Amino acid sequence: MVINWINIGCEAVNEDNYGKFSCDCGTSQCGKVGHCLTRLTKSRQAIVNEQAGTTRDRQYGKSEWLGKEFSVVDTGGWVVNSDDVFEEEIRKQVMLAIDEADVILFVVDVMNGVTDLDMEVAEILRRSKTPVLLVANKTDNNDLQYNAAEFYSLGLGDPYCVSALSGSGTGDLLDLVLSKFKKETPEILDDDIPRFAVVGRPNAGKSSIINAFIGEDRNIVTEIAGTTRDSIYTRYNKFGFDFYLVDTAGIRKKNKVSEDLEYYSVIRSIRSIENSDVCILMLDATRGIEGQDLNIFSLVQRNQKGLVVVVNKWDLIEDKTAKVMKGYEDAIRDRLAPFTDFPIVFTSALTKQRILKVLELAKEVYQARTTRIPTARLNEELLPLIEAYPPPSNKGKYIKIKYITQLPNTQVPSFVFFANLPQYVKEPYRRFLENKIRERWKLSGTPINIFIRQK
Repeated sequence: MVINWINIGCEAVNEDNYGKFSCDCGTSQCGKVGHCLTRLTKSRQAIVNEQAGTTRDRQYGKSEWLGKEFSVVDTGGWVVNSDDVFEEEIRKQVMLAIDEADVILFVVDVMNGVTDLDMEVAEILRRSKTPVLLVANKTDNNDLQYNAAEFYSLGLGDPYCVSALSGSGTGDLLDLVLSKFKKETPEILDDDIPRFAVVGRPNAGKSSIINAFIGEDRNIVTEIAGTTRDSIYTRYNKFGFDFYLVDTAGIRKKNKVSEDLEYYSVIRSIRSIENSDVCILMLDATRGIEGQDLNIFSLVQRNQKGLVVVVNKWDLIEDKTAKVMKGYEDAIRDRLAPFTDFPIVFTSALTKQRILKVLELAKEVYQARTTRIPTARLNEELLPLIEAYPPPSNKGKYIKIKYITQLPNTQVPSFVFFANLPQYVKEPYRRFLENKIRERWKLSGTPINIFIRQK
């Protein structure tokens, strides 16, 4: 029989209380931990599907109860005695969630009663020094509450009857959970901290490079494309860096997305791109740049996000000479033209070759996105250049640019050029102005907006 063990974890983020709780489920249908995450966060952050093993990585989501904010952590189901390739990796994620937790919620199914796996999990949890709350899920009516009495045999105290689907009993449970929080911590998801989204085709090495960054197996890695299904936020605060790394599901062509789960994962990856500041585009060195890479690049461009291109799996390339690297760079820039001003770095997530260089470049791109150039400097440096190389005349009419300024509070650096005849300034000259701005102020990797207005 295939049996799942699923975890949920929470950590409170408030001035008075702090805590994490991990919620462990028994059978594969013990109550849809994804439903728990969805219920607690009041969102569709967790992917919920009837298919067992839907959740694979630890998924964090925010919730609020009685004025106190906390995050919910949903981790993958532990499949026992199964041929599933993810079993061992999911087990590691489960144990990590338990180690992190300050309060553990052990979820059991009143419809199935006590199972052998429930007994095994209970034995592990009894050895834990972390407080454990026994949650009897699927208690949708009063008659089913009487069935919860058999869970006293697990030796974990009183069972708390809830229904994750309808929300029944979750209020009293949350009251109890909040009472267990003791520590204090800063806000988990700080809006002021940059967010770097790692994007690319399936199996390009996105999860592997994030694990290499943080020095632990935070995200599940297998050779099967599509392993990652959720967008996973990881705080990175080392070596002078402070930002969130976002691991996303691999994005493939829509006509090749056959599973509902993968469809939801791709949609979530797209939203992660929209909510990020800089996108780290992962390419497979053994496959080169392909059509789907161009689609992902277009998605990054449309959302006006910063870009760092990472050529991963460089350890598998036999010829690593500078000439070969230059050939790769030229091929990438040719395929991604006309936007070619972005950094490219060759790495190996397996050997950790140049992985810190990726973070340095992503930080530089973020700083370029937030660059503010004084108006006086803009006019001092660009007006003489424009005078030497003015826009081409149109129908005998000469165009004169008189004043330049940068727009405040924009997503990307945006510049306004005031001219007497803005309608005659063509796209090639706009690109000329953009290139000169990039040369002088090192705005590599970030989009730039050029506007021509009537003076």
